[in-house]
Amino acid sequence: MEVVKMGLIAIGAGICMGLAALGVGIGQGIVANGAMHGMSRQPEIMGKLLVNMILAMAIMETALVFGLIISIILLGKM
Repeated sequence: MEVVKMGLIAIGAGICMGLAALGVGIGQGIVANGAMHGMSRQPEIMGKLLVNMILAMAIMETALVFGLIISIILLGKM
């Protein structure tokens, strides 16, 4: 029974990191796409768009860090 519990915890930690990375990757791709389109249409606001894009990506990265922390906590329960 203990081996099954350890296996399920390992699978849960892997799924947690995988889904967090997938979600953040898709979100960052969408943000970068929108910023690049905006910069190509209006080059004069490139500075504002770049700052907002970097800020949005940094906020998204926190979701990935939270997923990493949850995975580490799960692996600590093995």
